[in-house]
Amino acid sequence: MRRLLAPLSWLYAIVLYIRHWLYDCGIVGSESFSVPTICIGNLSFGGTGKTPHTEYLIRFLKDKFNVAVLSRGYGRKTNGFVLAKDDTTYEQIGDEPLLYHTKYNNIAVAVDEDRPDGVSRLMHQEKTPDVVLLDDAFQHRRIKPGMNILLTEYYNIYKKDMLVPAGNLRDVKCAARRADIIIVTKSPRVLLPYDKRDMINVLNARPYQKVFFTYIDFQGLKPVNQTAMETQPQNIKSIYLFCGIANPYPLEDHLKRKYNTLITNYFDDHHCFSDSDIDMIIDGYNSVIGKSKIIVTTEKDLMRITKDSYLSRFENVPLFTIPIEVRFNDEKEEEIFKNLILDYVGKNS
Repeated sequence: MRRLLAPLSWLYAIVLYIRHWLYDCGIVGSESFSVPTICIGNLSFGGTGKTPHTEYLIRFLKDKFNVAVLSRGYGRKTNGFVLAKDDTTYEQIGDEPLLYHTKYNNIAVAVDEDRPDGVSRLMHQEKTPDVVLLDDAFQHRRIKPGMNILLTEYYNIYKKDMLVPAGNLRDVKCAARRADIIIVTKSPRVLLPYDKRDMINVLNARPYQKVFFTYIDFQGLKPVNQTAMETQPQNIKSIYLFCGIANPYPLEDHLKRKYNTLITNYFDDHHCFSDSDIDMIIDGYNSVIGKSKIIVTTEKDLMRITKDSYLSRFENVPLFTIPIEVRFNDEKEEEIFKNLILDYVGKNS
């Protein structure tokens, strides 16, 4: 199938090469800002862990600087610049920005499909940011970040992938040269030195690019409602998992290793849940045999079921989320990474 689709990928590549050439030659302009801007992005269509890596940077920087996060707001039903407030919904800003705003309420979270306009508007807020994190902006050349962090998945490295529709890449591989830092995400928790060396050789990073490795650390189950709070964690036997994320399989693997029974119900990434979806989820949960069972979803999916009365529909079933964080495989390398970030932000804020 890939061979049949390859000609379409080649045509798409020509369009992308021309686009990058126009930016590189200055024919189409890129706007830079005096405030430190850090882009967290990738070359593929989701699944590389942008959200937990953005959260890592938020947690690391928020106690030292005024942090702002700017996203496009994928899936929202609004246009233009929107700054998150206490009553903001995911329909207004999207699920990931709402997640940042919900978990870290001492930072500014905004969405704008026009990234330069978004940064400019953030700079005119009452609380001026010391650093702006550009969520998923690697392919948006209209803005020129001060630092580019490129994410690529360990088991689906961009070097071995192809452009859509033959593969999962949305940009040409040579675009990676704009990255200052490359993070290989979702790597094994224990990474042997020769495996790391082989991966670095595959990436063939340029001298100015630093390469780091991270893995996903699943946190304990977090109760969402009163029914879940009354559930004894040690008694849980069966999990009914529903989610709409790009790559649910690491989560599936984690839950399979911890619980006797796992039933999954997967939706498209950023899926907008409907009444019939909620009915199907609850009916699916009720069909699971046994009493020691719960429903689990991701924090990002939870943002999309707070709409209207959806969350109240789960009132009589134990609903949990499973937060995730990223960890570096090497503590010394994590310190190097942190110092690179602090050095850039400190010198330019």
